[in-house]
Amino acid sequence: MIASADQPLWKPTRTDDLPIARFAAEAEKRAGRGLADYDSLHGWSITDPAAFWDLVWDFCGVIGEKGERRLIDPERMPGARFFPDARLNYAENMLRRDDDGNAIVFRGEDKVRTRLSWRELNALVSRLQQALLGLGVEPGDRVAALMPNMPETIAAMLATASIGAVWSSASPDFGARGALDRFGQIAPKVLITCDGYYYAGKTIETQEKLTAIAEGLPDEPMIIVVPYLGSAAEVAAALPNGHALDDVLAPYEAKPVTYRRMPYAHPLYILFSSGTTGVPKCIVHSAGGTLLQHLKELHLQSSLERDERLFYFTTCGWMMWNWLTSGLGLGATLLLYDGSPFHPSERVLFDYAVDEGMNVFGTSAKYIDAVKKSGLRPIEDYDLSRVRMMLSTGSPLAPESFDFVYESIKPDIHLASISGGTDIVSCFLLGIPTKPVWRGELQGPGLGMAMDVFDETGKPLPSGKGELVCTVPFTSMPIGFWNDPDGERYRAAYFERFPGVWCHGDFAEWTEHGGMIIHGRSDATLNPGGVRIGTAEIYAQVESIPEVMEALAIGQEWEGDVRVVLFVRLRDGVTLDDDLIAKIKRVIRAGATPRHVPARVVAVADIPRTKSGKIVELAVREVVHNRPVKNRGALANPEALDHFANRPELAE
Repeated sequence: MIASADQPLWKPTRTDDLPIARFAAEAEKRAGRGLADYDSLHGWSITDPAAFWDLVWDFCGVIGEKGERRLIDPERMPGARFFPDARLNYAENMLRRDDDGNAIVFRGEDKVRTRLSWRELNALVSRLQQALLGLGVEPGDRVAALMPNMPETIAAMLATASIGAVWSSASPDFGARGALDRFGQIAPKVLITCDGYYYAGKTIETQEKLTAIAEGLPDEPMIIVVPYLGSAAEVAAALPNGHALDDVLAPYEAKPVTYRRMPYAHPLYILFSSGTTGVPKCIVHSAGGTLLQHLKELHLQSSLERDERLFYFTTCGWMMWNWLTSGLGLGATLLLYDGSPFHPSERVLFDYAVDEGMNVFGTSAKYIDAVKKSGLRPIEDYDLSRVRMMLSTGSPLAPESFDFVYESIKPDIHLASISGGTDIVSCFLLGIPTKPVWRGELQGPGLGMAMDVFDETGKPLPSGKGELVCTVPFTSMPIGFWNDPDGERYRAAYFERFPGVWCHGDFAEWTEHGGMIIHGRSDATLNPGGVRIGTAEIYAQVESIPEVMEALAIGQEWEGDVRVVLFVRLRDGVTLDDDLIAKIKRVIRAGATPRHVPARVVAVADIPRTKSGKIVELAVREVVHNRPVKNRGALANPEALDHFANRPELAE
């Protein structure tokens, strides 16, 4: 068990008026006993999940018909079914408001600024809904989107959901192969895309790529081109079955949106695994499960309320986009940003926070580390008094990044490192508004999530590192995988390791405070001398070194064992010499253990990552061992893999 410093970095002050406190008071009535603190409330939520999720429905004011039963087959995992008699519509729960307040604010780098009121959002959803119905879209049909994170994308998703059709999205920086690997599997009836996008100050046109995608998709879907660069009509005219959005909407006047209520487990989203080790898995998520889980996470774990301003830096290909959009269901304003978070400078998101009165600032661990290394200290230049919470996910947040947030961004802020994934379109480990924040720790399991750490035999580990598992069914478990009729691939992905238990594939450890530390992905765990080491433990040390911008570690098969190899991307002008290698090893040894010290340290010009910014240890490991990488198209910068091939440093 890991001990932290004696004092937390942050403590909550007033908690009586928080949503989670009001929820706990209602839970006490239903449980018939006192639930004095978060741990008691959490215990009730996982021992009586039917009652817990029933209260989430009521407390968050879900619109729909709940039906008689709350949970059947609770002992089956997978197989448990929540609210089997319920009927609801996700979009109906998002569009509760129809007034002139801001629903969505959007910035596309320094090129585009727009905002939509709730009334305007409803009107746009109405016209899109009518257009989709006119194209013959029915419940269960797929609508795919290759789109920036802009208001039209959210409106199109809500229009799709209002019909009972299934939404699936990816960011427009995917190449044709990457898009076809995803959308080709699900055969969309309609593809919504854009005429181009902006990134790092550059204008990126999509015409050539869209032509290849259109030719490769099955069943010749209708293609709707949304204007972002101003050339939608020209792009659409060059595509088979292509139409500009303005032309598609022209026949329709706005009217009240209609909603088709579907069963609780009706598909809402198809999300995709990263696809770095093969064709991406198509993970199907339900409307009811997504809705309840997101409302719980946003309202109870993040204290989000009506008229607050919610921001998450994300693309439409990352599950945090789906998570962000659910803020509409609480009447919050969504702050959207598309493009590079460092264009024209590292100040852009903090400017946005101040200009729009951001309350919740969501981002990634990599972004926080990059801001730290840029030298920016927002605490000196910005009034961030309205930013009450900062969320970080995507990879483990290093202890030094916790320090940076409290020392250089804002001392009185609830910093929550959260963890979950595309697999559950939500989080296992979340912010807890009534508990302190400890350096380097995730605060703890979310309500309704029965988290534990297992050893290799399936026994709970109260201390020490092991597999992150969930032992009780939860409402946002996938319906299954697309094109997996008997559920074989779904069961193999999560339930084969420990039958009846969700094994998430993270390498984790409990802390003395009831929180957790994630040490990286289990499949990227290093195993020198038979001892398992999490890559995040190495990154936490080496990325604190000023000369190192970023690092990636793998295990290289060597002389019948595995040795640790560390690749580093260095600051401009820095050379990897013997002194710097010695410094890197010394820092790792002092901050971790001798076993973490790499046998080889190698400089590279770039490090490959997925579209959502996660580094890809497995793909690099394949290159180092001269094995083929199955899906280079899933990477944002596949050319970076070439830096790792045939390195002479690794031949001795």
